Amino acid sequence: MRDEVDDLSEDWARERPDLDLSPVAIFSRLGRLSRHLDLARREAFTRHGIESWEFDVLAALRRAGTPYELSPGRLLRETLVTSGTMTNRVDRLAARGFVERNPDPEDRRGVLVRLTPEGKTAVDGAFGALLQAEATFLTELSEAQQEQLADLLRQLLVRFS
Repeated sequence: MRDEVDDLSEDWARERPDLDLSPVAIFSRLGRLSRHLDLARREAFTRHGIESWEFDVLAALRRAGTPYELSPGRLLRETLVTSGTMTNRVDRLAARGFVERNPDPEDRRGVLVRLTPEGKTAVDGAFGALLQAEATFLTELSEAQQEQLADLLRQLLVRFS
């Protein structure tokens, strides 16, 4: 079985035989899969009326569990965006009725961002569609291969945690 990365690897090997091209076989494929995944994510989210950035915030709140609320600081850590970006995102999600701001009972100056029932419906629908789309990417792999792939990717990512 061959793909376009095999062809480009061969071309590079011909042109630059002095280089170790082994990363190309992995990262070119990961890059191509990432682009396909981004398209599938965008389609899944669009079908549920949300954008990728909205999903990120709503999903962080949903994963927090009942009552589905987090401080803005915690949302920053969960989504890896700046404070100004998060303020803008929460404002836009509140305007759509997906989140609400409530006073933090433990910090009189603070607020908590809470997922509304509408936001929960949107994120649950989008997440289900996303899982269906992602599952199609894995159909060529057995369950054991999927677990092995997850373990290998974890080994690569752990140093960034």
